[in-house]
Amino acid sequence: MKINQHTEITGEKVILVPYNSYHVPKYHEWMKSEELQKLTASEPLSLEEEYKMQKSWREDSDKCTFIVLQRSKLDVQSGGEIMSREQRETGAMVGDVNLFFTDEDRHSAETEIMIAEQSARGKGCGKEALCSIMRYGVEVLSVTKFIAKIGLDNLPSIRLFFQLGFRETSRSEVFKESTMELLVTDAAMDVIKGCTPAFQMRTTDVIK
Repeated sequence: MKINQHTEITGEKVILVPYNSYHVPKYHEWMKSEELQKLTASEPLSLEEEYKMQKSWREDSDKCTFIVLQRSKLDVQSGGEIMSREQRETGAMVGDVNLFFTDEDRHSAETEIMIAEQSARGKGCGKEALCSIMRYGVEVLSVTKFIAKIGLDNLPSIRLFFQLGFRETSRSEVFKESTMELLVTDAAMDVIKGCTPAFQMRTTDVIK
């Protein structure tokens, strides 16, 4: 989405950055995992196809994507030499988080979170990343309702969305999927802001 291509969101545990071309090789390696393909209902793509997908996501007015960086990994140096921004970000990548819009209702967004790195799971990175993009969705994109579609066997994600106040609105045994919704009320925003106490947005000029 063009509107977020200059936006970086900082939190306590994670930083959300626009999905750039230098992120693609690591993202491509993640998506070779059968587990992640199943959890995200994705088909494996070639590296060339992944680059094309990254470019299309950047231009797509209906999809807002951020790469999730784990802050504790950002200051790692190699052999005493300070890494480039691209190297540091690639080394700190742990997942991605998205919002999807439809032409019919620009105030309703489907949201999804993927923490691909096993070492970053169970540490609150996914929760903060999800709440950060939801807060961005409300404050910048005027979202008033969030929707999540989660595989029935993805229990950690189901628990996370329930914790944030989402409620199941339908369930498909055929597709083995639960659809959950959250209306943006004052109470919902209290929860979202409570999960993002260090939330800050800044402009970045990195576009690739």
